Amino acid sequence: MRSTFPVDNGKEIATLAGGCFWCLEALFLELRGVEKVESGYSGGNVPNPSYDQVCTGTTGHAEVVQITFDPMIISFRELLEVFFTIHDPTTLNRQGADVGTQYRSAIFYHTQEQREIAEHVMKEFREAKIWDAPIVTEMKAFTAFYRAEEHHQGYYKRNPEQPYCRIVIAPKVAKLRKQYRAKLKK
Repeated sequence: MRSTFPVDNGKEIATLAGGCFWCLEALFLELRGVEKVESGYSGGNVPNPSYDQVCTGTTGHAEVVQITFDPMIISFRELLEVFFTIHDPTTLNRQGADVGTQYRSAIFYHTQEQREIAEHVMKEFREAKIWDAPIVTEMKAFTAFYRAEEHHQGYYKRNPEQPYCRIVIAPKVAKLRKQYRAKLKK
């Protein structure tokens, strides 16, 4: 399924890649103003790819989340600030044990304004020297989003006891809840 920008009723869309989409989905769903998060694929050259195809690393897609949010509650800038603190934007084509171009850090901007905001936020993070290595996050114009298979949607919520969820996702959720308490839904 292909989604496009803009969304009705004053909502906006952000499309971000930062490793496994299960992690990003679980984290962004916690934030006030985020109305929907879908796991999927962007940035590649194969229409309607499957998870198995994307995992080969030959389609050019990254695992992404497409976030529908209310900019009156949470801004694109705030989403990016969270994004840059919940994954490592300095590792090329990997996040932890997940290795391959499908796990790259990327921002697929939908508008020129999103591009400018992303450039500014990345510059601020570089200048703050939060990371010991350079930020390698790719910035690319959004072209298409392909929703991942149904069993990937809401994965953490449905499988909190699965080892990957307990070992990788749960600590990130705990960090988010501690660091961004004021931005949480609950």
